[in-house]
Amino acid sequence: MPVLDLDALTAATRPERVRLVDEWLTGLLAEALAGTPRPSRRRGGPPAEPAGTGLALVAVGSLGRRELPPHGDLDLVLVHDGRPEIAALADALWYPIWDAGLRLDHSVRTVGEAVSVAGDDVKAGLGLLDARHVAGDPEVTAGLRTATLGSWRQHAGRLLPQLRDLRRGRSRQIGELGFLLEPDLKEAYGGLREGQVLRALAAAQLADAPPADAGEAYAFLLDVRDELRRSSGRATDALVRQEQRPVAAALGLADDDALLRQVSLAGRRLAFVADETWRRVDASLVRRPRARYRRVRREPLAEGLVRQGDEVVLARDARPAADPGLVLRGAAAAARADLLLSPYTLKVLAVHAPPLPEPWPPEVRWSFLRLLASGRSAVSVLEQLDQEGLLSRMLPEWDRVRSLPQRHPWHRFTVDRHLVEAAAAASELTRDVDRPDLLLVGALLHDIGKGWPGDHTEVGVVVVGEMAARMGFSQPDVDTLVAMVRHHLLLPDVATRRDLDDPLTVDRVVEAIGGDGALLQLLHGLAQADGAATSTSAWSPWKAHLVAALVARVAARLGSAPLPEPVLEPTAPQVSTTAPAIPGRTEPVTVGVEDVLDGQQITIGAPDRPGLFSLCAGVLALNQLDVRAARVSVADGHGTLVFAVRPRFGRAPVPEILADGVRAALEGTLPLAERLRQREHDYSQDRAPGRPPRISWFDAEATGVTGLVEVRASDRAGLLHRLTAALADAGLDVSSATVETLGADAVDAFYVSDPAGTPIDPAQRERAERALVAAARGDTADR
Repeated sequence: MPVLDLDALTAATRPERVRLVDEWLTGLLAEALAGTPRPSRRRGGPPAEPAGTGLALVAVGSLGRRELPPHGDLDLVLVHDGRPEIAALADALWYPIWDAGLRLDHSVRTVGEAVSVAGDDVKAGLGLLDARHVAGDPEVTAGLRTATLGSWRQHAGRLLPQLRDLRRGRSRQIGELGFLLEPDLKEAYGGLREGQVLRALAAAQLADAPPADAGEAYAFLLDVRDELRRSSGRATDALVRQEQRPVAAALGLADDDALLRQVSLAGRRLAFVADETWRRVDASLVRRPRARYRRVRREPLAEGLVRQGDEVVLARDARPAADPGLVLRGAAAAARADLLLSPYTLKVLAVHAPPLPEPWPPEVRWSFLRLLASGRSAVSVLEQLDQEGLLSRMLPEWDRVRSLPQRHPWHRFTVDRHLVEAAAAASELTRDVDRPDLLLVGALLHDIGKGWPGDHTEVGVVVVGEMAARMGFSQPDVDTLVAMVRHHLLLPDVATRRDLDDPLTVDRVVEAIGGDGALLQLLHGLAQADGAATSTSAWSPWKAHLVAALVARVAARLGSAPLPEPVLEPTAPQVSTTAPAIPGRTEPVTVGVEDVLDGQQITIGAPDRPGLFSLCAGVLALNQLDVRAARVSVADGHGTLVFAVRPRFGRAPVPEILADGVRAALEGTLPLAERLRQREHDYSQDRAPGRPPRISWFDAEATGVTGLVEVRASDRAGLLHRLTAALADAGLDVSSATVETLGADAVDAFYVSDPAGTPIDPAQRERAERALVAAARGDTADR
């Protein structure tokens, strides 16, 4: 029996791997034929035909396409003409394959049976289009291919919509290859499956063969999958983070980011070609009334451009080589009409469009702004310009951010797509600002600095200054765009990490923007657009509320708006417990819960004690409530704590349970530390060790003797409880806190003071830092 060396198979090149498997399967079929007796010939009947006549072993799937990856499955069809001993022959063929340790997807069919299945099942039909002869009677394979192709074309009107819906469903379920940090190379939209679908559409004679660059993108993804499977030693198509570096090294790429960028470029190219092809196929499948003569209506849209059907094409008198503004004028016209440029028009513009004059003429800049102001419809048009290389010709800096991955879990998109999405989101806010043109351009360019080494904000202000001048903006407008890039994170950072009711917080923002109310408007719009383009985690209703509250306070300081109400105001108590049995003055514990934007506000009243904040935070953590902000006030021995919370699993807080928990914690009958440690163990068993915590003091941003300390650490159950307990142990009172979670990390800021009313001395600060580091690491002793 032929022997297949699996180790050699894994190390072989793709063509060599296919050759080795073909030769092995040919030998197996020969042995199966030799070892399976044929039925006795009847006396007087025709002479027996050779054993292999009327029988063929056909490869489909990756082996059929000559793309078999390491550790790949074998998809085989044993096609026959109705011979009675086929079951025994199939067993003699399949069992040696299983014994060799290979996964096998197999079937035994006549040509008629195979064609019947392919006509009913779109997946089976798609697979049989890749049928390739391996061994046996080649005429049987040729008959199968001819019949399958004819059936595919005959039933295309029914099968192709199923195939389209199948791919769109997978796209919604898995996502687009071009924007995933750990992409599925096969099933994500724009992956290997798209290359196979494109060939199937061409086989149905409803679309042209895929262009050469789509073939190159497909071949690159095949190479990535081969190296991924070699590196991981298993059959996987998921390019997970830990495998990206060895795969990049095997392909000769600089690092894992370079690999992910090339994968994104390939996936976006395949997705773009697939989208264009499906538009053609859908149009051809639509049944139109029969007419002897059908006149195509051409509707003028702009100078040199007309609408023809569902596309924008060049007018007959257009002169693309002599009209520098035609590209942006056409893109703006298409986006405003919610259409796309025709593929032929894009090709003509890519070949003949001249460079833009510098600085841009006003009419070119106006077309660019009209394009950005078109909102969601501009996203697809900008992708067209990008895929044809036209966007980078107008904005050379764009090449630096094309398909550049963003490793932060908040980001849904690559840098370039994030910028386009931000501009689309900004188009919905143009009526809220005095300069909508600057808002649109600022949104498109605010992260352009990520394409260079160093801090992206510092780099971005230089790059945007040059780009804005080249676009023809006046120097004051250039300065405003530069200021937008410099401060594009100012409002979200301050709103989520500082006490908004502290006058110094407002003063800091006023100073940063130079008291410019128009710039404040633009930064508010940019923050909203940036957050919406990032993810719902990055821009929650609560965060939007905090940013709006900060903007209102800054506007009030500038004299353009009345002073708003405090962010956290105590609410009336709903429940009250008996007074806890504790030494000294005591009183009932009260709790009030009020539904607010994207969560609840909880007000707790209790007798003041050192560490009261920590006890309340621990009780909230035990009840699966994530704290986002807090404020503490003490009067006559009574503490009032207001927490903005969000239920982790959607269960609204119950006031009675919270009140009983706080009372038990004060009495010492609720072992908070033990319960929280068990909670962390239950939910964080697989947590990887994070980076060391970082403690920072911001003395200039706090009022009077109050200190401001910020802790960046890995998020964990009860972290706020531990940190505030550490501050209490260091002899500091917490008056307010803000909490922000960034993926697996937390950024907690605390306004602290010495109970004696004196400034925090260096020794006390050092003790607090040591205690905070220990608490963030989970090293604190039980309280």
